[in-house]
Amino acid sequence: MAEDWQNGGFGLYIHWPFCQAKCPYCDFNSHVAREIDQSRWLRAYLSELDRVAEQTQSRVLQTVFFGGGTPSLMAPESVAAILERVRRLWPTANDMETTLEANPGSVEAGRFRAYRDGGVNRISMGIQALNDRDLQRLGRIHTVDEAKAAFDIARDTFERVSFDLIYARQDQTMESWTAELREALSMAIDHLSLYQLTVEQGTAFGDRYNRGKLRGLPEDDLAADMYEITQEICSEYGLNPYEVSNFARIGSESRHNQIYWRYGDYAGIGPGAHARLTIGGQKYAIETWRMPEKWLAAAEAGNGESLCEAIDRSGQAVEFLLMGLRLSEGIDLLRYEELAGDPPAADKVKALRELGMISDENQRLKVTSQGRMVLNAVLAELLGG
Repeated sequence: MAEDWQNGGFGLYIHWPFCQAKCPYCDFNSHVAREIDQSRWLRAYLSELDRVAEQTQSRVLQTVFFGGGTPSLMAPESVAAILERVRRLWPTANDMETTLEANPGSVEAGRFRAYRDGGVNRISMGIQALNDRDLQRLGRIHTVDEAKAAFDIARDTFERVSFDLIYARQDQTMESWTAELREALSMAIDHLSLYQLTVEQGTAFGDRYNRGKLRGLPEDDLAADMYEITQEICSEYGLNPYEVSNFARIGSESRHNQIYWRYGDYAGIGPGAHARLTIGGQKYAIETWRMPEKWLAAAEAGNGESLCEAIDRSGQAVEFLLMGLRLSEGIDLLRYEELAGDPPAADKVKALRELGMISDENQRLKVTSQGRMVLNAVLAELLGG
């Protein structure tokens, strides 16, 4: 009998925690280190791969994603060795997607060719802005010219290249964002991740905001208008808004991220990595030690995990709903009912449908384009008591 995770697939996430500099808006688990013993780190990754493979034997691995941090600072031979071990441990899909995140400042043609030769077939590039003033404000260490040169190298080396941009930045106007987005879309791109700037507590931006020093952030109405124009312009260029913040030509979607959103299983290796794994019919939420040295020592001792907690069926139903409604395809209501024991509350579905926030046809529950603008409120209503 098929297990629920098989509806979403199986992927592997590998976290490289190091960056050249810490961006002021970033709340990811990233650290600046003067020296990195790449061979020691490689041994730890390989050891953790061996351990996790014992729990997930015979599954077909569909995706591998090197995230961070800045994985393009990893030695190409380390990436190649990890992928070689992966292919030895799991049967892999014939078209396995293998993504590596890169920052423009760490891109070199020879290095990228080595990643490609080692098995990477997709690059996700953190460009974030296409003007130098805003790049400096965001703490990025590359210029626009460097970003475009890096993109050209990536495009020449890999068939699939995505990049990220942040909008609703300080002092950004609708006109400047529209021009910037059109410029990005003219760069022979088939996948874009477009995120609204959020100020996270515990970051340098969060500290500035608390002191009243982060000026020029757009009002909510302007940010909402920027979100709307983003949908319109991407559609005009043939990029489908297949997820709240992600746009792609048909066939160019991030298959790794779709495993998350479709609530499949994924292993997580490296400092601060998260995982959802079904073992012996039970789904677990797994976390690893966040601090690099703590994780490294734990991995060398035999297990880098800091938490492994069973998720009951109702908890799985909540996670499935939270993740799946980010996708334009929505969720399978029969799968939700199988997890939750009951369908979503009929009165809440009816009220949201009448407001034009959701649709529930052909046993699929979807959030409309109008509902996506207030997705958190829609989710809160569906999950409310």
